[in-house]
Amino acid sequence: MKRSEFELLVTQALTDIPVEFQNLLENVDVVVDDVPSKDQIGGSFLGEEDCLIGLYEGVPLTGRNDYGEVLPDRICIFQPSIESLCSNEDEMTEEIKKIIIQELAHHFGMQDN
Repeated sequence: MKRSEFELLVTQALTDIPVEFQNLLENVDVVVDDVPSKDQIGGSFLGEEDCLIGLYEGVPLTGRNDYGEVLPDRICIFQPSIESLCSNEDEMTEEIKKIIIQELAHHFGMQDN
């Protein structure tokens, strides 16, 4: 899938988020990348057989005290990883929605169990 088409799926997933949560994302960038960096992989607790499909990088809302002029938090969505897991656009759309919700949960302070 072309990057621009994939980015439209990501944009649609963000648009589908309830407005009250969208309003809390004023300092969060959502980006599409090809491959995670070594640092991103190193901090993600992945097993050898796993692939990184999305990642939240930043300070969760629950962990902010003196949070001033800082770079935006980031949610990275890794297109090739998602494409490797999905066989069509409908599956990709659903997977992107799940990833966005999971990474936003990290932004709001929730942890993986």
